[in-house]
Amino acid sequence: MLLYLNIDSCLRYCLNNTERGHCSTDLGSKQLVFWITDEWGFIHSDRGQVSFMSVRSAISTIMRAVRVTEFGGPQVLKLETNVPVPRPSEDQVLIKVHAAGINPVDTYIRSGTYAVKPTLPYTPGKDVAGVVEEVGSKVKHLKKGDRVYSMAVASGGYAEYCTSASTGTKLLHSNLTFEEGAGVGIPYYTAYRALVIIGGAKPGETVLIHGASGAVGLACVQIAKSRGLHVLGTAGSEAGIDLILRNGCDAAFSHREDGYAAKIMEATSNNGPQIIIEMLANVNLEKDLEMISKRGRIVVVGNRGSVEITPRLAMQKECIVTGMLLFNASQNEMDEIDAAVSAGMRDGWVKPPIGKTYTLDQAPAAHNDVINNQGTLGRLIFKVF
Repeated sequence: MLLYLNIDSCLRYCLNNTERGHCSTDLGSKQLVFWITDEWGFIHSDRGQVSFMSVRSAISTIMRAVRVTEFGGPQVLKLETNVPVPRPSEDQVLIKVHAAGINPVDTYIRSGTYAVKPTLPYTPGKDVAGVVEEVGSKVKHLKKGDRVYSMAVASGGYAEYCTSASTGTKLLHSNLTFEEGAGVGIPYYTAYRALVIIGGAKPGETVLIHGASGAVGLACVQIAKSRGLHVLGTAGSEAGIDLILRNGCDAAFSHREDGYAAKIMEATSNNGPQIIIEMLANVNLEKDLEMISKRGRIVVVGNRGSVEITPRLAMQKECIVTGMLLFNASQNEMDEIDAAVSAGMRDGWVKPPIGKTYTLDQAPAAHNDVINNQGTLGRLIFKVF
């Protein structure tokens, strides 16, 4: 088995590049040559024949995956090439991952600062899109070959294959690419729950999406427009402002510009928006309290530190400030979101803008970018297959 794992790169090259041919690899003092003929292969060394195996069967047992063996900075993300392909349990599916989404929460977990820590070593990632390779014995609504997206990955999404809870694995509409599919799960479900379920958004109301050019922010823009709201958004760059306008914002503002809050108030006839979806509360919450309309709702979706506020502003406005965490959603709420997102994919308004794609070996750079960007522009994605 040790010899087999070490020649993974040779096996992969032959399987991916030719049906009949050969390649070679050095293992210390040994020169190994692999010959492939359709389905079966021989591995030879200077000491004679080493093994005889079904190559296609052998390849399906190992994969590339990003692994974390210790908590820390982005440098702890390591791409390994001999990771066993996970096997699905009776209520799971095995997905061949074509694309995986990169979420800020992935970085909190990797650093060891998140409330719930995975057992080391582990593979990060909860959002993927791909093709079902295998289904557990109790799974009835999915089959091998289905195009799917999932935010219920069990074994880690930064990998060529992953297992996922079947209940959290949904059919991906043909309107969307795999890269777009990897941008649906956590961003759109978070956005819908924040805006509609927690925020209680109604047609005709004005919503301010404070930080609209990121994955969740853009999902909020698209959902709000689909539900008949007047949508205001902020971004940190000219490119970001252009992006949120193209995705449906009725007016856009730079949150790096002095006095931008006054411009937002002017755009609402000094009444303020009825709803604010807040992506960085430790920076913006005081401004939100100044801008929100009387009896308005501020929904905090993102936060990276502490903040000092003036409670009297909340008293004067009689507004509600509430937090939102997707994983607190009830099953009834998840069913509602499932139906809305499925309809949005079918009707064409669920269309995640992709900001940047990475290969798995660029995982450290991807984690740095998702946290330390100077102006988010859509979803960050790993392109796997």
